[in-house]
Amino acid sequence: MSVARALLEKDFRLESAHSLPRVPASHKCARIHGHSFRITIRVEGDIDEATGWVVDYGDLAAAWQPLHEVLDHRYLNEVPGLENPTSENLARWILEHYRVPTDRARLVSVTVHETCQSRCTVLAES
Repeated sequence: MSVARALLEKDFRLESAHSLPRVPASHKCARIHGHSFRITIRVEGDIDEATGWVVDYGDLAAAWQPLHEVLDHRYLNEVPGLENPTSENLARWILEHYRVPTDRARLVSVTVHETCQSRCTVLAES
């Protein structure tokens, strides 16, 4: 059978507050406010012939848990590296800290859904 690659996506939730310190004081996001963030992690890899999958979704969830502990129900500005917690910076921070639980897959991108209508995707370097 030929080698097949797959793209997997797993969504996670965060409830967090932040403010954006680099916008004008009159901007609404300069004030402390919160979001029900949805985070989408995307990994890709070869489908394992023995298991029929790239990685177990449960393992992706377990790899998310340490980040969830740092980010959920927190004031993001107080998290080291997120002093200016825009969606772009939050997605980049997650991309830098999430560890794919297998060497058969690589992290492709992280999307931060700030609202139902607004989201940002940061792509991993190839």
